[in-house]
Amino acid sequence: MTWMQVEAYLDSDDRCVIPLGSTEQHAYLSLATDSILSERVANEAADPLGVPVYPTLAYGITPYFMAYPGTVTLSVTTYEKVLTELLASVRRHGFRRIVVVNGHGGNSPARPAAEAWAANREGVALRWHDWWKAPGVRAAVDLVDPDASHASWMETFPWTRVAGVSPPAGHKAPVDLSERDGISLSGLRTVIGDGSFGGDYERSEEEMSALWEIAVRETRACLVEGW
Repeated sequence: MTWMQVEAYLDSDDRCVIPLGSTEQHAYLSLATDSILSERVANEAADPLGVPVYPTLAYGITPYFMAYPGTVTLSVTTYEKVLTELLASVRRHGFRRIVVVNGHGGNSPARPAAEAWAANREGVALRWHDWWKAPGVRAAVDLVDPDASHASWMETFPWTRVAGVSPPAGHKAPVDLSERDGISLSGLRTVIGDGSFGGDYERSEEEMSALWEIAVRETRACLVEGW
């Protein structure tokens, strides 16, 4: 969109979407997996409604993966500052109903700051949507593979796969991360291994399509229902 199109849009609507991602190891998948998925699910949910989607904030909070090359992290303090300044920018232009579509669990520590920012601005409503663990998505995943987690089949879509890279066949037992906070970065890499937290590495295309339809539907509901 051009700025003129945004200005015209704001004459009749005040909704927008800000996707949040991360640049971090995802085993045999793209380092950009969280950003790719949050942006895509946001766009597919918002496009039929004509609601604009901002480019994804592609760097998040992921210090625990810094032993894996390619990972980039921000501190919680920096991330909170960046996110609230983004929100302040869109509010200045007239957006008042803001949906944050988050694709990375590590970004969750910034959620209270974002929600507090919105609560202190008259007329602003903010919704934080963790698309991958919304009720419908998680229920669908659990029916197929309750062990599924980070970098498993539930993130293995055609658009997160890397050319020339094939995930292993079969199932990985869940990784025990109960002692994560007390382990060094290199030690955590040893515990996690290839980067997957557990679950099947791949499932059928039919199962993936069904899961994605649920994800888009739940994300769209955040834009439409209950304002």
